[in-house]
Amino acid sequence: MSARGEGDPFGDWFGRMAEMVGGDRWRPAADVYETEKAIVVRLELAGVAGADVQVSIDGDLLRIRGMRQPRVDREAQRLHQMEIASGPFERTLRIGIAFERGGVSAQLEDGFLRVTLPKRSTRRIDVEGAKADSERNPAR
Repeated sequence: MSARGEGDPFGDWFGRMAEMVGGDRWRPAADVYETEKAIVVRLELAGVAGADVQVSIDGDLLRIRGMRQPRVDREAQRLHQMEIASGPFERTLRIGIAFERGGVSAQLEDGFLRVTLPKRSTRRIDVEGAKADSERNPAR
């Protein structure tokens, strides 16, 4: 019988955990969205302390690593259900929009990590010696 088979009380639990856990790491859910001025990445990190989170940038890759410590009540004598993943986690996201690396910020609040990557502004570069179209092509 498969791990998700009928009549297996642990089948659904293992199936859901397999989706969140990859090898020895779990994978927090992430939202990535764009505002007028920034790209924002938000990760669900309930129970993770800010000191246990590391954010780094390598080229266009945003890497977020950390550790959620297991929390089991000391008075618990027997576990009946345990769905909250603990241990190390890592998410690597490719950011496809140019951003200012020096302006990246991160805040952990209410169980969510918010990483803000300010968009790189584009600027027009004037070419010296170029004449305006009206000067090059006078009206006939």
